[in-house]
Amino acid sequence: MPATTERFEFRNAAGQSLAARLELPAREPLAWGLFAHCFTCGKDSHAATRIARALSDRGFAVLRFDFTGLGGSEGDFENTDFSSNVSDLVAAAEALEARGEAPALLVGHSLGGAAVIEAARRLASVKAVATLGAPADPAHLRELLTAGGDHAGAAFDEDGRAEVSLGGRSFGLRREFLDDLDRHAPTDTLAALDAALLVLHAPDDDIVPIEHGERLFAAAHQPRAFVSLDGADHLLSDPADAAYVATLLAAWAARHVGAPTQAGDRPRLKVRGLALPRVPEGQVLVSEGTTRHHQRIIAGHHALAADEPESLGGGDSGPTPYDLLLAGLGACTSMTLRMYADRKGWPLEHVSVRLSHERIHAEDCADCEAGEGKVSRIERVIELTGHLDGEQRVRLLEIADRCPVHRTITEPKDLVTRLAEPRARGDRSEGADG
Repeated sequence: MPATTERFEFRNAAGQSLAARLELPAREPLAWGLFAHCFTCGKDSHAATRIARALSDRGFAVLRFDFTGLGGSEGDFENTDFSSNVSDLVAAAEALEARGEAPALLVGHSLGGAAVIEAARRLASVKAVATLGAPADPAHLRELLTAGGDHAGAAFDEDGRAEVSLGGRSFGLRREFLDDLDRHAPTDTLAALDAALLVLHAPDDDIVPIEHGERLFAAAHQPRAFVSLDGADHLLSDPADAAYVATLLAAWAARHVGAPTQAGDRPRLKVRGLALPRVPEGQVLVSEGTTRHHQRIIAGHHALAADEPESLGGGDSGPTPYDLLLAGLGACTSMTLRMYADRKGWPLEHVSVRLSHERIHAEDCADCEAGEGKVSRIERVIELTGHLDGEQRVRLLEIADRCPVHRTITEPKDLVTRLAEPRARGDRSEGADG
């Protein structure tokens, strides 16, 4: 069964019908989540759609919906406020629970990020919360909506209504909406939140400055994480940025949503309706998927995918083989540096490794024995954050070359390839047994 999108409806606290879409993965969901869109955006915004579907591709079931008065949902937007948005999120969670799957993950974009923080404290099932470009205080929206005015009252008529513009869109707003924003402080809620927090924020966000993300991170207790979305804009309008966010979210959330940790307790993975076997530790099973280049990868209890970009005839459903190679080297490098620095007691705060691969002419390679033709070049750029002195940084650069994957790539190796024995007719023990 392929991944699917289902129409979904539920009632809010006022009895109004809210329109939603439920993104269901091709296999048994790893966890269920809710996505809260940005202010006035709607469930079908580019960011909401792309991230929810990308999370679904990575095994999560995600419900995205229109807040009251927006998109396909009933109600009057002018009569809503931040508190009603939080109430809508709680109603959505209750609707999922009535279906039999309470959400363990909440994801919120912009003001939706502030809303999921407030909603999380009311939902016992939530174990992980992620914010994208969220304000540290919803009242920041007041400043955006009243920029150039007297901060609150000048734009409102005698009935307390104003026509405002944000992001090129005009809409009606009531004074009570801004007054309600002033009553909420997500940073206070985070101090007592019993859930993991991931803050994602773009340094160049011109709607909600990155300082807001830093304040959210500082207010939370462990486990918490902060990711800077270099080059992204507030709306995550570039599909590549949305895909990157989804990849980070999926990897991070899988650690915190309560997946079973004992090997015997783990459910069998299901891909496109077929149950796939767990393979022994240290082994990886790769098999063809349903399109030309799509590959299903099973490593222990982890399910991954590999593909080629559309420009090369693939479906772009996963990283390329070279991407996976670089990812393995980068992960090993970062882990090795972390273990070494911790053992030495050095103040290494964060490691990031950026890698690229290309084919170059042999004569352009100073350390290559081959004198002609082309050779592979992998460039690895390591960024170390922390109060490290010059000698410590030089030593860590040397240690990077000692990571096991680096040695596997560069040292002489024995690569043995053989054909598996033909299986008896009807024997599916090595593949899908669905």
